[in-house]
Amino acid sequence: MMKCRLIAVSLFVGLMSAHAARSDDAILSLATQSGTPVVDDDFTRDEIAPWQAKIPTFLIRDDVLVGRQTRDDHGAVGAIPVDYENAVIAFRFRLEGTKTFNVVSDDKLYKGSHAGHIWRVAVAPTQIRLGDDKEGIMRNDIFEMRRDPARKAAADKLIEDRGAVFKRKIDQHRWYTMLIAVRGNELTVELDGEEVGRLTSPGIAHQTKRSVHFTVTGGDALFDDVQVWRLPTATTETVP
Repeated sequence: MMKCRLIAVSLFVGLMSAHAARSDDAILSLATQSGTPVVDDDFTRDEIAPWQAKIPTFLIRDDVLVGRQTRDDHGAVGAIPVDYENAVIAFRFRLEGTKTFNVVSDDKLYKGSHAGHIWRVAVAPTQIRLGDDKEGIMRNDIFEMRRDPARKAAADKLIEDRGAVFKRKIDQHRWYTMLIAVRGNELTVELDGEEVGRLTSPGIAHQTKRSVHFTVTGGDALFDDVQVWRLPTATTETVP
């Protein structure tokens, strides 16, 4: 049986400043107590829909979503369309050969950043990076500057506060649970119930994000139990 629901609801939540990691399930509590579930997918089916394999290859195998890069010029991209302003996103993942994957949110109608990218969380074997794409590395002018070796250093200076890197060991062949909270201009990430870190940056507050996708580079990455909650407009709760 497939479990995947898309429901249109508006949302808004309060902002918070960044601080150090702690062990709790604050994001999950916020989602289950205040959120409306709009995606709930356990991939117990054969066809990938309603997910879209934007760039190959994404498929369902043994009741999990599998991503693997099969094109030399870009990682594999698998996306689920869902409109939101602020939300909680939860999923399980397992590295099966890949060295890195990204969780990305886009607004393809927004033309001010490359491919409409708004924010991302990049997972690698030794670190997790939180990034503001809209006002950071994917902003059109900065994206072009960084492609020019003569201007790359200047571009990197402009985006020093548009991303944050947190050291974290991620093993191959092991399942992890990640939760991401997007609230106003803040991005918060938890891994297995422990807060990894937070990023406060203006582009994250982009009003309408229209999809969530995984980008996988190299070998396989497995994903399962993907859930997205929108938070009600009146919510003022924050992750403590």
